[in-house]
Amino acid sequence: MSEESTPDKVDLDRPFTRATLKAVGLDASMLRPPEYVRVLPWVWSRKATVNALTLIRAALLIHPSAAYASFVSAAIVLGLPVPDPPFVHVTVTKHKDRRFRPQIKAHVTDRKQPVIEVDGIRTTDPVATFIDCAGLLGLVDLVVLGDALVKKYRIEPAALVAACQKSTDYYANLALIAACFVRKGVDSPMETRLRMLIVLAGLPEPVVNYKIYNDDGTWRRRFDLCYPGIKLIVEYDGLHHAEPDNREKDLERREEFDDEGYRIIVVTARGIYRTPEKTLQRVRRQLVERGMSDVPEIDDRWQEYFGA
Repeated sequence: MSEESTPDKVDLDRPFTRATLKAVGLDASMLRPPEYVRVLPWVWSRKATVNALTLIRAALLIHPSAAYASFVSAAIVLGLPVPDPPFVHVTVTKHKDRRFRPQIKAHVTDRKQPVIEVDGIRTTDPVATFIDCAGLLGLVDLVVLGDALVKKYRIEPAALVAACQKSTDYYANLALIAACFVRKGVDSPMETRLRMLIVLAGLPEPVVNYKIYNDDGTWRRRFDLCYPGIKLIVEYDGLHHAEPDNREKDLERREEFDDEGYRIIVVTARGIYRTPEKTLQRVRRQLVERGMSDVPEIDDRWQEYFGA
């Protein structure tokens, strides 16, 4: 519903304006805290229903109906992982349709964009969103987005690469660089970050989502990252692994695979954010000790993305 619409009812669980209340015969004096909160000037919402989409809905509400969420705001609408943005990104096709608010970054384009609707919100589609976000996100964050996009929307990595190659959008070349790192079967952003740390350091890329099967062909286990030829597994250990039941199962699993000659390197968030060089040294040492040939020295390029 845009500010140019004349509604016959109002959904108080989604952002609405004082004008909307008046149009349906409701008194604006009802807008009192703590039940209601002001999301934008003249735009309110029921506090209990405020979520990650509320500000995006509010921003679109004060724009004409042809406006749509874009860039990282589109990613949020699509349920894809991105860093928290400082404002909502809205795209319109005419300069006069922009609405200036501190919380809104309005973009204007006459290019035809693939727009879909998600839960009542107009937004760029997943591939267009990925390409747009190349202008705002660093390489690693963009690959995180791409891995999640491939999993959630069942888009093949090769199709994402092809779309970037075909695109004439301003950020298509940057998007293409990230798309070439996107892989299928990644379960979490931290798994992506761990893989990218390894790859950007110039070490051989491990196999993603590696599955081990029983002798009868039935599925047995899967691992985040693996070098099958030397039986080296690299696993990200998140908070859920700290729960007693999960911890016990992990220990049993590791003992089981130790007996079969596998070596499992466990990496935590600390090993990615605070001690990345130590993590790289651990991985490289095992690559060498387990017999992988021509293992390169660690390339300092990783420091550009993860810090020294």
